[in-house]
Amino acid sequence: WRHVSTLSLTAAFCLRVKLKKTKSMREALSERGLLQDFLTKHPPSPAAKYFPTAAASEPLANYLDLEYVGTVAIGTPAQEFAVLFDTGSSNLWVPSIHCSSEACADHRRYNPALSSTYRGTTDSISIWYGTGSMVGYLAYDTVRVADIQVSNQIFGLSVVEPGSFLYYMPFDGFLGLAFPSISSSNATPVFDNMMSQGLVSQNLFSIYLSPNENGSFVMFGGIDDAYFSGNLSWIPLSSETYWQVKVDSITMYGRPIACPYGCQGIVDSGTSLLAGPPAGIGNIQYELGAAQAKNGSYMVNCGFISRLPDIIFIINGIPFPLPPQAYIRQLKDGSCTSGFEAFSLHTAAGDHWILGDVFLRHYYSVFDRANNMVGLAPAL
Repeated sequence: WRHVSTLSLTAAFCLRVKLKKTKSMREALSERGLLQDFLTKHPPSPAAKYFPTAAASEPLANYLDLEYVGTVAIGTPAQEFAVLFDTGSSNLWVPSIHCSSEACADHRRYNPALSSTYRGTTDSISIWYGTGSMVGYLAYDTVRVADIQVSNQIFGLSVVEPGSFLYYMPFDGFLGLAFPSISSSNATPVFDNMMSQGLVSQNLFSIYLSPNENGSFVMFGGIDDAYFSGNLSWIPLSSETYWQVKVDSITMYGRPIACPYGCQGIVDSGTSLLAGPPAGIGNIQYELGAAQAKNGSYMVNCGFISRLPDIIFIINGIPFPLPPQAYIRQLKDGSCTSGFEAFSLHTAAGDHWILGDVFLRHYYSVFDRANNMVGLAPAL
């Protein structure tokens, strides 16, 4: 079998959603002088997203730095929402007009009365975050993603969004792209309905994340080989929950710096940084000469970037190097921070690492549901 390039697909079966790299919550809070107070009151809890015992828990990892946002339309006529396309969760949800929380008032809200294709239910949904939560109900309506129209899509409508965390989100809701097995309230994910309704020519989607404000996209049903070099390397999944693969080791200077005996990697577009166990992350930060700042970031001397080596993730026997230009982030104020953060998640499968946007900006990624594999190739 062979994956078809987007160039040979008809527009009806292979469509892309443009993603915009928005101002992050960290930047917005810093500009208002609110960052330090917010971090004190709402310390991030990135590990909570991946605890398998908490079926309704989908907190944002490194929530202050989420940036890649696209648009979907719900209802007839369409009501548009900015959503995070998140391969680390499985639910679609947006704020409801019935939500009076401060966070809802600050975002676009769906109004069931305005849609002729709306169908309500009595089923509830609760999604708990490390820094807040949403509580609401499930409904069905037509959902349009680019020009793909999904009929009878189940989605969540928030009624309560307590706390200030969701207030500062630069988007309205989420569109999860992981597997049905981790979907809250057993709601069928959007991409599963795209497949079952025959709306995509291939049962896969691909993601390109640009370092610039524009140019990023999620492509449903195809692969655009104009955005990567060489061939895709195909990696079998080790779990059909998240997009999870086995990592053999992580090396630096030609020797293991972390994950020496193997670990699990979750390919997650909903996480900004590269996250891993404290011991391995500590080794990496030490080698980078990174020092922790009051806001929790690890600062690096910008002058050191050219002297730092590649950090190589060996996955399925294939090396995926990350150069320092990829894992060191240069901020608008001229300072530089490490793209790594520590979190703890250990299961029977071993320690887990989260391959977030720092990794995905460097590698074009394909998420293949037909063959339960992830494809990676160097992004252009």
